Amino acid sequence: MATVIEKQSPRPRMRKRRAFPNYVGPHDNGRLMTPEEFDAVSSYNRNYRYELINGVLIVNAMAGPAETDPNDELGFLLRLYQHEYPGVIDKTIFEHYIRIPNTRRRSDRVVWTGLGRVPNIKTDVPAIVTEFLSPGKRSWTRDYNEKRQQLRDVGVKEYWLFDRFERKLTVFRGEEEITVPHDATYTTPLLPEFTLPVGQILACAEDWK
Repeated sequence: MATVIEKQSPRPRMRKRRAFPNYVGPHDNGRLMTPEEFDAVSSYNRNYRYELINGVLIVNAMAGPAETDPNDELGFLLRLYQHEYPGVIDKTIFEHYIRIPNTRRRSDRVVWTGLGRVPNIKTDVPAIVTEFLSPGKRSWTRDYNEKRQQLRDVGVKEYWLFDRFERKLTVFRGEEEITVPHDATYTTPLLPEFTLPVGQILACAEDWK
């Protein structure tokens, strides 16, 4: 009597997760990433800006002079204040990533205060985060709504949003929202004796029209 041998179905192959490359560029826009993978990227196309939003890599064009010029002007005023009132500002830098769970938000400028030392960029949350609004509805929604909530949740005390289109500065301080027109100045308890001339900052953006 012949022996019947049952043919077994082959085991399904386990799909290996593709290793994320150390280099990223515009072709990676929309790619799923973990915060650890984002932080480990060592090389990237410097003609673009990168953020990680809820585990998705977002690639945008680099900021133009209408954003970088006023950012430089703000940096100049902050450093001038830093020299005149030493010990208040710990550090201020531009193009800094804010670490949020499953997200890395890129900020135009940040200011640390109250530490009394050089901040640890991975663990010390800036006291002030500054953004210069980019054109488009998507940018408006991101900067006015999404980023406002995320920055408050991680402990940012003040969020300064310069809007060159509406010619104003909006300051989010906890639940409070302060609107400063272009012809006014802003003062903050975080920087005693510092006066921020909103029009002077916005004029740098308007020069590039």
